[in-house]
Amino acid sequence: MSWYLTKDDLIPIALGAAVLGTGGGGDPYIGRLLAEEAIAEKDLLVMDVDEVADSEWVIPIAAMGAPTVLLEKIPAGPEPIIAFQALEKELGIRAQAVCAMEAGGVNSMVPLATAAHLNLPVVDADGMGRAFPEVYMETFHIYGLSGTPACVVNEWGDVVTFRAHTNQTLEHYARAVTIRMGGHAFLSHFAMQGTDLKRTAVRGTLGFAKRLGEAVLRVEKTHRDPIAALLKAARTPPYGGADIIFVGKIVDVQRRTSGGFARGRVLIDGTDDYFTRRMRIEFQNENLVAVMDERPVVTVPDLITVLDRENGTPITTEYLHYGQRVTVLAIAAPPIMKSPEALLVWGPEAFGYSYPYLEPHFIRANNPEIEGR
Repeated sequence: MSWYLTKDDLIPIALGAAVLGTGGGGDPYIGRLLAEEAIAEKDLLVMDVDEVADSEWVIPIAAMGAPTVLLEKIPAGPEPIIAFQALEKELGIRAQAVCAMEAGGVNSMVPLATAAHLNLPVVDADGMGRAFPEVYMETFHIYGLSGTPACVVNEWGDVVTFRAHTNQTLEHYARAVTIRMGGHAFLSHFAMQGTDLKRTAVRGTLGFAKRLGEAVLRVEKTHRDPIAALLKAARTPPYGGADIIFVGKIVDVQRRTSGGFARGRVLIDGTDDYFTRRMRIEFQNENLVAVMDERPVVTVPDLITVLDRENGTPITTEYLHYGQRVTVLAIAAPPIMKSPEALLVWGPEAFGYSYPYLEPHFIRANNPEIEGR
């Protein structure tokens, strides 16, 4: 069912989307500033996937590049609109809605700002259900759609259009251009009609992000536990369960920007029930694997999010630093993200790890009512 998004909804959506961003997706505060300006005067229609007509065109839009670069290379503002319209022109179509490429961080806000500026609805869906580092790592790709033509735009309004024979090739070309554009740009791709959107999208992610953010904000004034509230909200569809997997203090962060990605790892020494234990989280823009005492406990595509222990705020990888007291939350990804085809694209082995995907035990333990799990 469709609903209207107001300016007041942007804060909880940005907060919840940062949880889904698993440490990546870009700083949601920067994206929220873009969206606030666009939505200041009117509410934005959010459509359910099934409300998009089969013949209507939808264009996903997102930022691309290393999140660390975004801290210094602030967007001018019109880039995603230029990218969206450039792809319409390339295809000779008029799109009827905007869609997110991924659910996290700044990329939860960019489609909202674009839709509001163009007076279009936004679809409550995306192609990742979280954030992933490479542009072909989307359900749109996994289930057979072409990511090209695609348009990449920088802050000067320069447009580079790609037609590539595979979506992986698009990633290589677009990444190289993004690096030459200063390490961060905006991308439109995977233009599709409603019939393909219904078949390939991860549904309900915008509404889910809103519920997560609202859960945390609701308890702020009463000084109740924000992480407990977030955990309860995270144990609802369309995702498959959630649990706390570690509590501790950050003792080391290794981070570098290379090849257009922010890569590194964070080490956390356990406290409370995890005293004497250590967790290592490895990331490539986003958190990929959580290893406790040298044993993997949660891996992609399931979500690993580092939270500030005091206020429940997600900490993106560019803001991790020594001494932070944190809680690590894991959320089970929706079933569409765990098919054999999907795990070939974004399971742990796809990122070079030697172990296969193993569904975390907390899914069944905390969610016996979920059918088929």
